[in-house]
Amino acid sequence: MIEPIRSGSALIDEIQQTRPAPGSLAVWWLGQSGYLIKSPEGLLAIDLYLSEHLTRKYEGTEKPHVRMSRAPLRGADLRGVDLVLASHKHSDHMDPGTLPDLMAASPGALLVVPEALVEYARTLDIPPDRIQGIDAGNTLERAGFRVRAIPSAHEGLDTDARGHHLYLGFVIETEGRRLYHSGDTLAYDSLLDQLGLEPFDAMFLPINGRDPARGVPGNMSAAEAVELAARVRPRYVVPHHYDMFTFNTVPVEVFATEAQSLPLSAMECILRCGERWEIST
Repeated sequence: MIEPIRSGSALIDEIQQTRPAPGSLAVWWLGQSGYLIKSPEGLLAIDLYLSEHLTRKYEGTEKPHVRMSRAPLRGADLRGVDLVLASHKHSDHMDPGTLPDLMAASPGALLVVPEALVEYARTLDIPPDRIQGIDAGNTLERAGFRVRAIPSAHEGLDTDARGHHLYLGFVIETEGRRLYHSGDTLAYDSLLDQLGLEPFDAMFLPINGRDPARGVPGNMSAAEAVELAARVRPRYVVPHHYDMFTFNTVPVEVFATEAQSLPLSAMECILRCGERWEIST
């Protein structure tokens, strides 16, 4: 089991006591595709998986979800969260074992999910008035964060019967910083157009790739993530979606090797679970 660099009360205290300077952000990777982003104005959570929900769900099946990294926190530990983003329905992104406790511990938080999944989110024991749907092309603002949803292709650009996207990524703007969190996605043809021409400070991209033998939808490989970043040229490229389940991961060293081909203007940033990172000028 991979132990977080910081966890429990030490991590909780660090999150609460961190006060980013104007123009700066503090970021914590909490495993898989889950991050906390703290600005001078607010605290945002994305795609947190902090439970053992999937391990229990698939125990004794042909697809066991054996945890590789210990959860640094539980949902109930997170207080003062203002905005919670969930990119799609899969439980390592919209976790039934994390979200109800997180929302109860942070009574001021708003949960934002794909419009196609609002009814599902209402089954998670979260008050309906604290759930908001968003679709590709929509924006919302809360606690100093401006969030624009764009499509993600977790294999395909899938929609429901009303045309609402099932998988989303998020362009997040705050404190003069611009971030992209992909959710789960391939590097589909129109992704560059969706991202737009404005520069990014950081892109958070999956690296576990595709393997039909896994029996789960795929993502960019490490090489594809680096290729996308080389075209967009953010200041930083941050890998995610690895070191969580033994059957669906890739050594992060593969990304580190691929990242050697990044242009000089883009740097890789490989975080350890529970580690704080600061984005500043």
